[in-house]
Amino acid sequence: MKPQTPEETVEYYKHMSLFWTDLIHLMSSKPQALGSTGPMRAFAANSKKVSTELIEINESLLQFNKFVTEYYKQLAETWNDAQKKVNLKAPEVPQDVEQIDAFKRIWIDIFDNDFTELFDSKKFGVNYGKLVSKELELTKHWNNITNVILQSVNLPSKEEIDEVYKELHSLKKRVTKLEIEAKKKKEMKKNEK
Repeated sequence: MKPQTPEETVEYYKHMSLFWTDLIHLMSSKPQALGSTGPMRAFAANSKKVSTELIEINESLLQFNKFVTEYYKQLAETWNDAQKKVNLKAPEVPQDVEQIDAFKRIWIDIFDNDFTELFDSKKFGVNYGKLVSKELELTKHWNNITNVILQSVNLPSKEEIDEVYKELHSLKKRVTKLEIEAKKKKEMKKNEK
């Protein structure tokens, strides 16, 4: 039996989890739905969606952790290299204000150059892009779970609340505009008298 890669292991557990989730949902959804009322009945009907999202979250989280580890590894390596350069360039402990200022300038220049080089590198950019992408995937999964739960308890989803906020903002702008126009008309009538 050959050793599995981390991706193969994740895929195996994902398929196993989906299999058991499907089986448990199939076996329990009817009695669970029959025995529950109100929001719990809706949640029981949507429990498979939540389970599937949780399985996908774990996969995304594994990838996110890989990229965040690489991100901090790159930062730490750059910091260590820059600090070594500073230590070589200014080995003695500064004794007066001028030496301290010179040491600060050396430290700032070296760190600025090394971190700018890191942030401009393709390796850093690719990893950071993947990190942000996985973070957005995690957010999407959490939003999906939240929407299922909100729907189950008959509450508005985030999108519906956002629509209400947009409409309120639009109404507020229109009311402000009408108030300004009414104030101008009132002042014009006052000036006519």
